[in-house]
Amino acid sequence: MTKRAYNFYAGPATLPLPILEKARDELLDFAGTGMSVMEISHRSKQYDKVHQESMSLVKELMGLKDDRKVLWLQGGASSQFYMVPLNLQLPGKKAQFVNTGAWSKKAIKEAKFYGDVEVVASSDEENFSYIPQGVEFDDDLAFAHITGNNTIFGTEWHYSPKVPDDVPLVGDLSSNLMDKVEDFNKYGVIYAGAQKNLGPAGVTLVVVREDLLDRVPENTPTMQKWSTQAAKDSLFNTGPVFPIYMCNLSLNYLKENGGIKAVEAKNNEKAKIIYDLIDGSGGFFKGHARKDSRSLMNVTFNLPTPELEAKCVGEGLERNLVGLKGHRSVGGMRASIYNAMSIEGVKALAEFLKEFQGNNQ
Repeated sequence: MTKRAYNFYAGPATLPLPILEKARDELLDFAGTGMSVMEISHRSKQYDKVHQESMSLVKELMGLKDDRKVLWLQGGASSQFYMVPLNLQLPGKKAQFVNTGAWSKKAIKEAKFYGDVEVVASSDEENFSYIPQGVEFDDDLAFAHITGNNTIFGTEWHYSPKVPDDVPLVGDLSSNLMDKVEDFNKYGVIYAGAQKNLGPAGVTLVVVREDLLDRVPENTPTMQKWSTQAAKDSLFNTGPVFPIYMCNLSLNYLKENGGIKAVEAKNNEKAKIIYDLIDGSGGFFKGHARKDSRSLMNVTFNLPTPELEAKCVGEGLERNLVGLKGHRSVGGMRASIYNAMSIEGVKALAEFLKEFQGNNQ
């Protein structure tokens, strides 16, 4: 095999090599069926075992209560931008959002189709360089919503906002799913596209508290109701079998390697390596996110000029360090260091950046 690149793209993101190798080995003959997992029936006993185990692993690893339903859906997290307000709407009650960047904005736009929406806090005025502190949501809401991590601006929530007991908190955890230990039961709904911290694109993890499944209006199209899939363990129709299978491998790998507590320690180590380099560069590298809001998953930073940034991205590519160009909203560079990114990969990046500064300062 040729040398694998260190993939710093914001998504689709790197996956653990052992699970890719296992998927390769099972590609043509899954569980002794003589068929690929992509060919067998989604109602076969061989696949059903994978499907049920995947749901159980999510609950086990995240410490979820029994009243949580795990769903495997399609349409990406972007589809949940409208499915959340559609399924959680209550007549006469508004929803409140915290606006921390591009993905929050998209969710707010879709929610406005289903009722009144209020932005309770925002960091827009400083180009989303921080997470608003001390956020409190009102009483008597249909729901409250936060975006756990912003891939574009490199910010992440590191505290829990105050939410009244009877208001369900919705968390878009697409890019920080299981990156650190937290009380996942504080959320009434969690949704996350798989392609950053769980598996390949093509499936979206949704976790819903059971009592919220009855809110959806009766005249809602069948496939837009969470309750439709919850009643059939996400097997109402033919689901994205291969992405779920890959998520299963990833969840097992996470469990075998110490779970979320172990991955949090690794993520803190990786982030410290890069942020220490940025902070110690004398201003050559300048981080976009405020220190108290820095993401463990997406490190965003600028160099003195756009020309140097382009040069750095190009030379990084020659070193097998790919995906380092920043999003156009921020410019500069971005290193996405999701759960599956190795410490070795982060050290290779840090060594390159230090060398680049020495050659170009």
